Amino acid sequence: MSLYDVIIRNGTLVGESELLGADLAIADEQIVAIGPELAGSARTEIDAAGLHLFPGLIDVHVHFNEPGRTDWEGFATGSQALAAGGATSYCEMPLNAHPPTLDGASFDRKRAAAESASLIDFGLWGGLVPGNVDRLDELAERGVVGFKAFMSNSGIDDFAAVDDLTLYQGMRRAAQLGRLVAVHAENDEITGRLARLALAAGRTSVRDYLASRPVVAELEAITRALVFAEETGCALHIVHVSTGRGVMLVAAARARGLDVSCETCPHYLVLTEADMEQLGAIAKCAPPLRAEAEQAALWEHLAAGTLPMIASDHSPAPSEMKSDPNFFKVWGGISGCQSTLPLLLTEGYERRHLPLTTIAAVTACYVARRFRLQGKGQLTLGADADIALVDLADRVALQSVSLFYRHRHSPYVGRSLCGRVVRTLVRGTTVLHDGRIVSPPVGRLLTPRV
Repeated sequence: MSLYDVIIRNGTLVGESELLGADLAIADEQIVAIGPELAGSARTEIDAAGLHLFPGLIDVHVHFNEPGRTDWEGFATGSQALAAGGATSYCEMPLNAHPPTLDGASFDRKRAAAESASLIDFGLWGGLVPGNVDRLDELAERGVVGFKAFMSNSGIDDFAAVDDLTLYQGMRRAAQLGRLVAVHAENDEITGRLARLALAAGRTSVRDYLASRPVVAELEAITRALVFAEETGCALHIVHVSTGRGVMLVAAARARGLDVSCETCPHYLVLTEADMEQLGAIAKCAPPLRAEAEQAALWEHLAAGTLPMIASDHSPAPSEMKSDPNFFKVWGGISGCQSTLPLLLTEGYERRHLPLTTIAAVTACYVARRFRLQGKGQLTLGADADIALVDLADRVALQSVSLFYRHRHSPYVGRSLCGRVVRTLVRGTTVLHDGRIVSPPVGRLLTPRV
């Protein structure tokens, strides 16, 4: 009779294509048996009756700002928040840290910080900026998941936007290195000039900010990035697409053979520009929140399978950076990585009848394939035992006191959310149970399979 490390009994496993009532056994950090009423015993047995087992979320777009700006967030608090939301892995962006992750030395510093403090597994993005194309090799050698570039002002002085030549040359080198390039796609000429015109006229409200970042700025930049990707053969990922039309551009390019993907974020799915006007600085982001029609189009793409990925774009900042009466000067970033799964379960599954299998696909299964994270994203034999146990029947209003962020503010505070994460396991180790962190940091560096 087998002795396992952990057996989870009586749960409902959520796969990419089906739900399965079964027991699940874990040994040596991996899933080693799945089936009804598994024989054998374990050092730890978990009764999951009434619970759903999701593959641990993989959030490939977070800003934890360490080293250098740990007062904004940090690997400890950020990874704890992710675990509280059922995430077991993440990929941290190269900007906001000081120095940003632009070469081998800065990668090494960030990796050391993450290994000492991250509760869950992590990957690291490298940056693509003017002047560092010749440093991409050393970043790839260290295992970056890809290279992030801004096609508009990043808001960070030491992470400059790419000009077209830098983007083209960087994509060409990334293709040779077997790494994808991710772009923040907004046309800087449009957004920058509109912002300057508004400020010159003394127009500094939320509505003025919204008007300075029109949909066309996103669509044009996506189109330009697709042209460069097609010319260079580079795998391309468009981050935080805010419009249905943007998703259509990516889907059409993929249909004609380009290696391209995109993500949207929970805030584009559950908040609109009207919410930004009501909530103010706490809901500022770029691209900005859009009209209800654009939001509806994103949900349609999710249901149709043409929008394959959700990421939080968790981008925190101290409260004082959210308090300027000039909305253009307010830090643009939403704190939300802890709420991704409950928001999708509430607004997607409960309200719009989005299948649980789709939610698993867009938060874990497809993500692991796209970023070549071996052993991640599936509840299958041989996979890492990364699991979120969720009570779909539990509903609670989100309170700031329950947030693990360094700064406990979020536009979702006060929302009634279904789907409480009861337990999160990373490679078989329970790191969160009933809202409490119960493990020291166990996070390891993830690198893409070559």
